[in-house]
Amino acid sequence: MKQELANATASHQLGDTSSILLGTGLAIVSMIIIPAFASRIGLGDSLTGALRIALMKASNKAIKGR
Repeated sequence: MKQELANATASHQLGDTSSILLGTGLAIVSMIIIPAFASRIGLGDSLTGALRIALMKASNKAIKGR
């Protein structure tokens, strides 16, 4: 019983860690990489903003685990 509880706790923590890493990665991409890439290829401000909003929403969903 203790071993099962320990395994469940470990897998839950691993899931939390991976979702936080994914969410953080998406947030960094939306704040740094997308604007740099967009200015490099000449995308408009509205399209860049839309891409950033989409990535931030995905980041939020990844962190909350939905």
